[in-house]
Amino acid sequence: MKTTFIVLAIWFSVIVYVQAETISFNGSFSSPDTRVNIVELYTSEGCSSCPPADRWLSKFKKDKRLWTEFIPVAFHVDYWNYIGWPDRFALPQNSQRQRSYANRNNVSTVYTPGVMLNGKEWRTLYYKRPLVLDNSAKAGRLNVDISDDQVSATFTSDQKNKTAFLNIAILGFDLVTKVQAGENNGRKLEHDFVVLGYERMSMKDSAEGYKLTTNLPMIIEPAPRTGLAAWIDYGKDLTPVQATGGWLASN
Repeated sequence: MKTTFIVLAIWFSVIVYVQAETISFNGSFSSPDTRVNIVELYTSEGCSSCPPADRWLSKFKKDKRLWTEFIPVAFHVDYWNYIGWPDRFALPQNSQRQRSYANRNNVSTVYTPGVMLNGKEWRTLYYKRPLVLDNSAKAGRLNVDISDDQVSATFTSDQKNKTAFLNIAILGFDLVTKVQAGENNGRKLEHDFVVLGYERMSMKDSAEGYKLTTNLPMIIEPAPRTGLAAWIDYGKDLTPVQATGGWLASN
């Protein structure tokens, strides 16, 4: 599906907000020196062409390269909520992230399902093609430690005097929705790698590298299984340059 920037459609979208919950998580994650790829799927439960893309993403749960060579994330957008089914995972900031890509010409237009690989549009029959990864480039080392709701991150790289941002996404797995209206009416949709909480924060540049201590983002609802994706980008450029992540343990 494609969307034009119709103001009325956006303003009159039906958005369901689930009360944010605080859950304590723990984990320690480190990237290699070479690049870990980020695969972004922009999807919606209100989009009839999205379930195949969701299934495509879910299969990566069993991929041996997961977390060490690539990390998928599913951003549910809210701009289809008005057509009959409000996606409970859709957040306005997810749609805005996709629009930001479009504004910077990283993607041709805003649509679902849309796939980005390392900040670039990956469009032609993506679900029938093997996932082509570039793990050869030196990208720096990202370390993220989580204790309860506290995040401590460091990033060391040859890139200096740049504004580095840490992106933190809490991912939900084994999520199921029984759709009762809209284009997917009557379907049972299964989701993995769903972004349940997300923040992008600037890091402090120091002699030892970029550093940040902060709290985990709030999540919109709990999931049967939870993971973490963390990645670095620079300035206004949303292109991921290095990433790490893995399964989270909860208290």
